[in-house]
Amino acid sequence: MEAVHDGQCGLCTHFGEHHSKSSALVSILTSHKADVVMVDECGHPKHASLHLKVTPISGCDGFVPAAAA
Repeated sequence: MEAVHDGQCGLCTHFGEHHSKSSALVSILTSHKADVVMVDECGHPKHASLHLKVTPISGCDGFVPAAAA
């Protein structure tokens, strides 16, 4: 497990936003830890056409803090 910090995808509202209530995503938001091999989609509107797959420890300038789990 890897620590996830503000500004990283695992704590961004766009990380896996199409299934944001999944137990894995809720766990990341509550524990701030994620499996290093986890990959999910980025739903950021600027990236939507790219269909990006990112890890929870990835990051970009489009970070938007996710709502509390």
